[in-house]
Amino acid sequence: MRENESSHVCRDQLGIMDHPEINNQTRAIIIGGGPVGWLSALALARTGLKTVLVAGDNPLQDQRTIALMQGSLAFLDEIGVDASSISDATPLETMRLIDGTSRLIRAPEVSFQAGEIGHSFFALNIPVSNLVKQIQDVASTHSNFTFKPGLAQEISFDDEVTVTLESGEIIKADLVVGADGRQSKVRQAAGIAVRQWDYPQTAVVTHFHHEKSHQNISTEFHTETGPFTLVPLQGKRCSLVCVVSPDEAERLMAVSDAELSRYIEKRGRHLVGRVSDLGPRQSFPMSSQIADKMADGRAFLVGESGHAFPPIGAQGLNLGIRDVEELSKQVLNLSHASISDIVIRYNQKRQLDVKSRTFGVDMLNRSLLTGFLPVQFARGLGLYAAKSFAPLRRTMMRQGLGAYST
Repeated sequence: MRENESSHVCRDQLGIMDHPEINNQTRAIIIGGGPVGWLSALALARTGLKTVLVAGDNPLQDQRTIALMQGSLAFLDEIGVDASSISDATPLETMRLIDGTSRLIRAPEVSFQAGEIGHSFFALNIPVSNLVKQIQDVASTHSNFTFKPGLAQEISFDDEVTVTLESGEIIKADLVVGADGRQSKVRQAAGIAVRQWDYPQTAVVTHFHHEKSHQNISTEFHTETGPFTLVPLQGKRCSLVCVVSPDEAERLMAVSDAELSRYIEKRGRHLVGRVSDLGPRQSFPMSSQIADKMADGRAFLVGESGHAFPPIGAQGLNLGIRDVEELSKQVLNLSHASISDIVIRYNQKRQLDVKSRTFGVDMLNRSLLTGFLPVQFARGLGLYAAKSFAPLRRTMMRQGLGAYST
């Protein structure tokens, strides 16, 4: 989409435009240099706020990919980021769930087809580092955006926000956005409490080439230790998210490429044939957390500073993007509403979505880990209903895409 078309969409759909009265009176500081941080900076700059992003200037070394759902893609398009042009962006046309357990009660295999709800694909699977690079390229050309490399040393609140950088430089603004992850300094400085719980799981991620075509089908095996997910990339390639016990993760991080390739072939039931040319591996301990509030005082939380959970159903970053979208809508009121009013509205708008997604993923993950028969029966019954009852299946697909009002 061309820039003038993108700006037109923003005015029509979000009301986002340059506001001279806002330009001269307000400024936002975003802390955190991941995809949600860069998106926040770009989105708020486009509302007319003079925006400063504070983040480390080291290149992002993240081997993960993210499946951006239709709602997320539409918002990116509105703020000038054409996700379809990003290197290695791959459409996911079918989402397949397979019960990979050996338990007494097993769920049926279910395939969700994007065409059934009028879409050519559910999501684009994009390497995180490629996504961030694209957002950086767009943001760096915006007159309201400034990048400050480095880390925030201190954050304090009074009639405005004061952020002191490691270099000693001091930045003042009307509001601060915490996009700085699970250990968020912004959240801590604002005194926002967080509930956190750990799982006996670790995710191992990598990518690889394979023999057979993946046919743009994303396959998620539900196993006793968590999901084992093969997500298509361009050509005969897939990214892998393999959730196992911490001991097994340590072993998988240490084995040879040949042994790990055989492991992937077996766990993936040879759906994509022989596996070769593995990329670098990374591992991440699994935990969930949710902040008691998504905003307080002059601080706003987006992404994992406000909510985090295991990689099931590609919900994490998509939920963070919805945070950014709502925040960008709310700050348009700064010319005639107080910060406290915006805090109240942002909390109200994000509360249901954040809580339902966090605890929904938590319940599904726990259902995989437990051998309790009634829970296994309930999970199997739910997937059987989705497979057999088309209206329910279509509703689940639309909810997965974020196609509802918040």
